Amino acid sequence: MTKAETTRKKRANGVESRQRILDATVEIAGERGYEGTSIAAVSTKCGLPASSIYWHFKDKDDLIAAVIERSFETWLAAVDLPGDEAGTPQERVTAMAANVARSLVDAPDFLRLGLMLALERRPTEPRGRTVFLQVREIARRKVTEVIGELLPGLAEDDVQLLTTYAVAGADGLFVQREINGDTVDLVGLFELHARLVWEAGVRMAARNGE
Repeated sequence: MTKAETTRKKRANGVESRQRILDATVEIAGERGYEGTSIAAVSTKCGLPASSIYWHFKDKDDLIAAVIERSFETWLAAVDLPGDEAGTPQERVTAMAANVARSLVDAPDFLRLGLMLALERRPTEPRGRTVFLQVREIARRKVTEVIGELLPGLAEDDVQLLTTYAVAGADGLFVQREINGDTVDLVGLFELHARLVWEAGVRMAARNGE
């Protein structure tokens, strides 16, 4: 095996190990929360020594932050406003909401862990909480852009109000599914939520045009 091949193999093994560590962290944190997650527990779960985990991550907080970032990237890649061919603006918004819900079902970790961290207060703020608030702001801006694009008649204050309502409603629906499990049709609820938000936006735009 050449030196270049050896380097590529080591790099591939490093990437695989990192993913195993992150996957194990997701399971541990999902069961035990932030406080119950430890390097030792993750090591046992993924079958890698603690030294391997510390090679990739500085500490537990760095590890949790990486889980949130990875899950958010997966989620964000699946979220986009469908083009005009998808139908009316309302149908496009509804389709986007359905995609968001499906992505949260498939990759819920950033929101699940992020909400845990966001609702807790500690003397020293964990990096994971900081990362979550940063990626959450990216998601919020994306919603704001969609509303502004499809409802150009809305005043800026109304755009922000509608964005806050849309995001808060989505949080609530996600929490409802976390509590009650698969009996909650997250996709159907997100579609309903999108239609209600759209109708509210249309009424607000019409009021501004009077």
